[in-house]
Parts: sequence; structure tokens; C-alpha cells
Amino acid sequence: MPQSKIKNRKSKIDWAGVRLFAMDVDGVLTDGTAQISSDGTETKSFSMLDGHGLRKLDHAGILTAWISGRASGATTVRARELKIPHVIQGRIDKLAALQALARKLALSPEQCAYMGDDDIDAPAMAWAGLGVAPPDSMPAALAAADYLTQRPAGRGAVREVCEQLLAARAGAGANKGEGSKEKGAGSKTP
Repeated sequence: MPQSKIKNRKSKIDWAGVRLFAMDVDGVLTDGTAQISSDGTETKSFSMLDGHGLRKLDHAGILTAWISGRASGATTVRARELKIPHVIQGRIDKLAALQALARKLALSPEQCAYMGDDDIDAPAMAWAGLGVAPPDSMPAALAAADYLTQRPAGRGAVREVCEQLLAARAGAGANKGEGSKEKGAGSKTP
């Protein structure tokens, strides 16, 4: 597995052990901007590459979650479109939200990955077995990260992590003499 360009908190990242990939929305799945019109309508741009990567994780049996500090109709629509099973909006305490979700799913911190870009994401990133940040993140998120993506937020950063997780799982299965756990062909919703 490629290592981050930043100094890792841990000597080795266990990509294959991740069972839940949770992430912030704004500044991770988007470039951190939102367009708000005079009538209050909000739009955001989401990467099709990221969407396809998240669908691939679902087919491989890796759970996904979005934990956003603010509620957004655009986020709700995109999450529904991608069939994201766990969507938590309006939660500023990302650590508490991630810990509660992990307890509900009976997962240890080591089985969780969290990707964020800002100060409020850093505690969740530090708690998770794998903390990930896009390269243009705020200093607190960069300091908490185990891995820094090469691709920017909203432009394939999430897909990069998805591919790492899938490659690690395939490698772990090959090492154990197991086949792929993939359910089938990818979804038509990128």
C-alpha cells in the first residue's frame, strides 16, 4: 500500500481491517463550496469518481457513512442516490457521532476509517484506526491524519481511499486463499 506523504501516527496502516469508511461531506466529497441562490436553494458539486468508488465499497461489503456538521438537501439527495446507509447531518461533534455509529455496528476503532478536512473532524480522525485527509485540509486535520490523499477534495480524493481499501481487501483475501467478496457488477449510479 502507498504511504501518506505526511508523517504517520502509526507505523503501519491496516487498510484491510477497515469495515466502515465514514467521512465528512463539505471539503471531502465536495471542494468545500456551496452555491446558494437568492431563493435559498443550495447546490453542491459531487465527484462522479467518488460516487462510483463508494458504490464499489458497498458491493465489496464495506460500510459507508457521511457525518456532516450541517444539514443540506443536496447532501440528502446525493446520499440517497448512492444508497449511503448511514447519513448523519447537523452534528458538529463528529467524534461522538462516529463512536455511536461504531457501537451500533459493533465495530472497534481499528475497524473504522474517517476522512475529514477541518478542526471538527480531527478528533474522529484520531480515534479511528485510519484517519484520512485531502491535501488542502486545515492544519488540525492534517495533524490527525494517517494518510494524505494525492487527489483533492471533491475531485477523486474519496475514490483514492476507496481503491486503497478495495486493493487491501483483495490482497488480504488472496493471502488467505479466499476469493473476492464482491457481490457483482458496479451500480449504474456513479
